[in-house]
Amino acid sequence: MEPNPDISRLHLDLNRLEAATTQVSIKRPREFTCFSYDKNHNLHLDDSSLKWYYPPQAHEFPANLSAGYEQFEKHDSSQDEHLDSLLTAITHHEQQTNQLIDAKFVTWRGMMTKFFCAPYSNDDFEMNATLFQDCIFIEENWAFKRSQEAEDKKNWKSPLAPELMQFWGYKFETLATIPRPWGETPRETIESRDSEIVNNKEQYCSIVRTAIGGKVMCLGGEVDAIWDSKPKTPGAPINWVELKTSKVNRTHKDSFAFNRKLLRYWAQSFLLGVPKIIVGFRDHEGLLQSIEEYKTREIEEAVRREWKNSTNWNWRPWVCINFTSELLDWAQQIIKADPQQSGVWRIRFRKQTNNVELFKVEETGHGRILTEEFVKWRTLRAQSLNPDANPKNQDVDDIMG
Repeated sequence: MEPNPDISRLHLDLNRLEAATTQVSIKRPREFTCFSYDKNHNLHLDDSSLKWYYPPQAHEFPANLSAGYEQFEKHDSSQDEHLDSLLTAITHHEQQTNQLIDAKFVTWRGMMTKFFCAPYSNDDFEMNATLFQDCIFIEENWAFKRSQEAEDKKNWKSPLAPELMQFWGYKFETLATIPRPWGETPRETIESRDSEIVNNKEQYCSIVRTAIGGKVMCLGGEVDAIWDSKPKTPGAPINWVELKTSKVNRTHKDSFAFNRKLLRYWAQSFLLGVPKIIVGFRDHEGLLQSIEEYKTREIEEAVRREWKNSTNWNWRPWVCINFTSELLDWAQQIIKADPQQSGVWRIRFRKQTNNVELFKVEETGHGRILTEEFVKWRTLRAQSLNPDANPKNQDVDDIMG
């Protein structure tokens, strides 16, 4: 079959990327706003769902991570939430500060994590992107995600249900967090966490400004907990904590697999500026055996220090960073060169070919990537600054498509 001339391709050349001797510049992520989902998954433009890290005590081990599974208050993830909450928070921030963010890319942290991990991942991905006011907005292609989930479920080989193993992670979060700082939390609240109903509808989302290779990005992502308290200085580093669960490492093969898993842990935390990762190690029956702390920076430093003389590490942090920068440069060049300056693009990665593909799926508009509220706000803002270039009778529906 002849290649489709309308599809642009970026080849992922791992040998070239690993041979690189330099890394593109990066900017430390700085939180500039946030939002919360409450226990009913209602949106609040504040930090009301922030949790504090407080680990289970020694006498609580081994903790049964399956306890309470039947009462799990699970968020309905069957609906595509797009970038809606992220755009609502950005709109609110811009209106409060009377200043637009300067990002050239806006997306969830999870999408950038997929870019970071692509050189060493066996997973395909698909995303949708659109250009609006010189910024590219990227979301997951929901239909592809759902089809992948169905395929994964069909091929599941463990005797334990995947839903139960996912629950273990949420249970660990419940056991390792409290709703207020330790000094403000009643003792009975701390001691009753094992019987607390697990609810993953409640989330705190940090929104940060960062940059890779000079490309300014706005990323939104869930944060599990904070170690101490938020600093009063805007943009100062925050002692966030990322909580994970993993199988106890009993063999060299287990350790090798865990180090591979650390790639995703590191990427997720690196992108949002999370300095600590707390891993709860559990056995095959879901019993929590121990907890270990990893510093995000030290994971990267260990790989850089040891990769030449050790078989423990099969990924390179500079490869992840440089490839993501290349991908963003490539996508930005193609999308911004489009004369229509509109439409929806598909970003598709297939591991079998190691190609990232970019092609248009809608010629005009922005699909459902952007909300009407966000487009209206930005359009009216542009009109107020330059009324001659943005006629006031332009309808939002014309922009949305």
